[in-house]
Amino acid sequence: MFMPEKNIKLITSESVTEGHPDKVCDQISDGIYDEMLKIDPNSRSAVETFCTTGLVVVGGEVTTTAYVNIEKVVREVLRDIGYDKQEYGFCCDDVGVMVCIHEQSSDIAQGVNEGQGECKEQGAGDQGLMIGYATNETPEFMPLPIVLANKLTKKLACARKHGTLPYLRPDGKSQVTIEYNNNKAIRAETVVIAAHHSEKVSLKKLRADIMKNVIKPVMGKLLDSKTKYFINATGKFTFGGPPADTGLTGRKIIVDTYGGAVPHGGGAFSGKDLTKVDRSGAYMARYVAKNVVAAGLADKCLLQVAYAIGIARPVGIYIDTYGTNKISEENILKLINKHFDFRPKQIIEHLNLKRSIYKKTAAYGHFGRNDKDFTWEAVDKVKILKKEAKNWRNLKNIMV
Repeated sequence: MFMPEKNIKLITSESVTEGHPDKVCDQISDGIYDEMLKIDPNSRSAVETFCTTGLVVVGGEVTTTAYVNIEKVVREVLRDIGYDKQEYGFCCDDVGVMVCIHEQSSDIAQGVNEGQGECKEQGAGDQGLMIGYATNETPEFMPLPIVLANKLTKKLACARKHGTLPYLRPDGKSQVTIEYNNNKAIRAETVVIAAHHSEKVSLKKLRADIMKNVIKPVMGKLLDSKTKYFINATGKFTFGGPPADTGLTGRKIIVDTYGGAVPHGGGAFSGKDLTKVDRSGAYMARYVAKNVVAAGLADKCLLQVAYAIGIARPVGIYIDTYGTNKISEENILKLINKHFDFRPKQIIEHLNLKRSIYKKTAAYGHFGRNDKDFTWEAVDKVKILKKEAKNWRNLKNIMV
């Protein structure tokens, strides 16, 4: 009897809760940008946040007609997350807030503002490369490990906020290792949870509760008798949040995107306005890759888009379908260039990005979310891509 050869590999992704120090900073930076957008949709922002014991520092550059009470935003974000008790060592009511913000550089602005300097149309706010990716291995068109890791941290937060596990505190992390055989996920090799908690719960109870209320509901049939579990592996996690680990905007770029399954362009998202292609370009790249995969043109699609500061059109677009393409990559790229416009102004308009929606992007991933405000998750180009793909003369057995 013929037995197919096994091709086993392990792929790991991690996630963090909204109370993790770095995510606290991401949410503050995006919360400030959201408040600007409510008054001035053309606001420019490059806001960074730093948090540590008893202190939040907000700095950066903005250009806006809006007045934002930054201290109020900081305290509201901390309260929403759950840092609302002095016993946590970091409380929204008494933490110090320092603000160091100034106007955006005019040298940068002249390369971005339409019609200024040498800029005939709105240019990219910076140079760099952005990555978009999609795979049909999950309904979210995302790699399974990061989907599961984000669901675990979200489940931890829900168990805390809804009172299911009232002894939990805001900080926390997850990590999932999935075993693949011939590129198909078959089981969970390892599940790691670090849950911030009070002194009032025993380690034995916490581990049993996390297994019952967090891990099993999320992981389901992927768990088996050989799955390894590490729940608060150091023994306890009572000292957490910014007092235990200084936080900074933009340090969780892999958590924010595809969990390490593919390369990353290097640019963070939070606190940045939409002219900065680190953000808008990455959203567009995800939108394009998802539509390509949803249309059946490939099972996987990685898209790299590169920009030069002050220049509207990308200086390079590259795709890799990992050999899963149903038509040639050359023809897929032709369809992309025909139906998607990567100029910053057109990205902003097409995806309707000038909205106060960014604070909620700053925890549990920017991609793979079922939320109508995440317009870059739409698959509204599938019909036209399928229709035109059928017209290529060199199509062979296209699956559409």
